[in-house]
Amino acid sequence: MAALPATTAVERPRNPEHGDYASTLALQLSKKVGVAPRELATALAQELGRRDGITSVEIAGPGFLNIRLDAAVTGAIARAVVTAGAAYGRNSQLAGQRINLEFVSANPTGPIHLGHTRWAAVGDSLRRVLAAAGAEVASEYYINDAGAQVDRFARSLFAAANGEPTPEDGYAGDYIGEIAQQIVAAEPGLVGQPAQTALPVFSARGYELMLAEIRGSLERFGVHFDVWFSEKALHDGGAVEHAIETLRKQGHIFEQDGAVWLRTTDFGDDKDRVLIRSNGEKTYFAADAAYYINKRERGFDRCVYLLGADHHGYIGRLKAIAACAGDDPKSHIEILIGQLVNLVRGGQPVRLSKRAGNIITLDELVDAVGADAARYSLARSSTDSALTLDIEEITRHSSDNPVFYVQYAHARIASLLRNAAEKGITRADDYDPALLAHEREKNLLKTLGEFPAVVATAAELREPHRIAVYLEERVATDYHRFYDACQVLPKGAGEPATDLTHARLWLAEATRTVIANGLDMLGVSAPERM
Repeated sequence: MAALPATTAVERPRNPEHGDYASTLALQLSKKVGVAPRELATALAQELGRRDGITSVEIAGPGFLNIRLDAAVTGAIARAVVTAGAAYGRNSQLAGQRINLEFVSANPTGPIHLGHTRWAAVGDSLRRVLAAAGAEVASEYYINDAGAQVDRFARSLFAAANGEPTPEDGYAGDYIGEIAQQIVAAEPGLVGQPAQTALPVFSARGYELMLAEIRGSLERFGVHFDVWFSEKALHDGGAVEHAIETLRKQGHIFEQDGAVWLRTTDFGDDKDRVLIRSNGEKTYFAADAAYYINKRERGFDRCVYLLGADHHGYIGRLKAIAACAGDDPKSHIEILIGQLVNLVRGGQPVRLSKRAGNIITLDELVDAVGADAARYSLARSSTDSALTLDIEEITRHSSDNPVFYVQYAHARIASLLRNAAEKGITRADDYDPALLAHEREKNLLKTLGEFPAVVATAAELREPHRIAVYLEERVATDYHRFYDACQVLPKGAGEPATDLTHARLWLAEATRTVIANGLDMLGVSAPERM
């Protein structure tokens, strides 16, 4: 017997006159079963036509199936959505998978800037989407607290505290002076002390204050990390040495010119990588290897890295680490690369940050547009392309503003339900789904029915922006069209609610549920009033 295809396309046709759904199953199976497509389509149409809820199946072209459903079948979608509530859209396709999702991971030497902010919005949305698809997800922030950048940070603070110019390779910006003042306020005796004595204090105190600020900025943005992992802890705890021995046992380490190397070219990397230099110093690459192995030893099935556009070179080397460790780089590690973000106002680039010198910070963006507008605007586009945000556009209260458009649909429904309550009308315990037969009602119902598939696809492809596109272009648009075409509440003050009134209230509540659930997966609020 010929095997059935792994997936069968059933989709809504562009032209509603072609039916409620269309399928190419006959075309998919024709060669496998040795039957002409149209002949097979005829047999499938006869079988489908016997099923309850299907009113007709028509054959078009070489063997397309156009399927029409009974209004009661489509109308029952509202009941399924409202009954499931907050669980609607969630699925179990990734059940049993433990995923480590690392994103942002900015150096603790300055505020979170606009580039990091895009990953904060996308990463946290992806975390929510993967969890909605049944995965056990741990969001992780890798703290780069080992290496030369921490030393430069300490020297910058030391210079600011002592009224000296910023070191040539140091960090500039008002935030350096602010942190230095906080350290001196806590330990006034530091000023004037020699660098050898003061620098360790500035390093430790500055690191604590900067990391606390980063945490606070992210929490304000609605981004919570399950794990804050210290690079320094890798070195101090012996994890780097352990990783090197693990890789050595796999047979991919060699020594040359007094250095210890990992033969990553065996697995597609453009060159072999040094783990330990000839002077005995361990490299950043050694820490990267240790970090990956540490994640796997903590029980994660898949390690997902969200990296900026300047990290393309990391793809080959990170996948090679996985292969050298004995893992399958196709299933155990995944690297997503995101493009840059530009901020404009009225078409002109936004000024540089006063506080951070040459960057726009997360806090400044939230102050300018709000967390909801910032998160939605950053998460609604594919990370494959650069993004330009216009502050005027994303703060405008009009249908041109995508986040307002979606949130307004939710608020409009909330207002409708409040108006119903004021008229003494409450949604009935049940309704007749066959009454939802208007074309606008059917379109909206079918759109609501697609939400679980949208979530599943967004999780599978790691593309949370698909949910935003669905909310904007499908749900909100179809709801506004339904509301404009279909009278939900009685017009007159004394006019009683009908069975159709209650059916449409179920549909409105189902729409509200889908919008709220979708916005929650993007980390955006669903307001009751606007």
